[in-house]
Amino acid sequence: MTTYISKEITAELDAARIAGLKKTSRLRVNIGDNTYKILRLWKDGFTVEAETTPQLRGLVDIYDGANHLYQCLIIADEDEAGEMRYEFKRSTAAADKAPLDFYRAPDAPIALLGNED
Repeated sequence: MTTYISKEITAELDAARIAGLKKTSRLRVNIGDNTYKILRLWKDGFTVEAETTPQLRGLVDIYDGANHLYQCLIIADEDEAGEMRYEFKRSTAAADKAPLDFYRAPDAPIALLGNED
């Protein structure tokens, strides 16, 4: 015995699943001035809603709320069940300050306070 689900029911189930993912996700992808909701994120890529998101390509920024997580170079992978999947060619963790080009000791003073005589 085989189970057959009509295309309409399958489309409605996919829409309900995507709506649930959109509601619970805080992640978003920024490309230029545009922002799109990320449905799922994993080590090598992420998915967005295929219907409302245009084809993305190139350098994007990934945010969790207001926190900048990654700057990524992406390529489109496949469209499956209403989700467009993107893979990372490069993913760099974002930092809130510039990297140091020298070693700073963990017990080094922050500033020197002195009294000039």
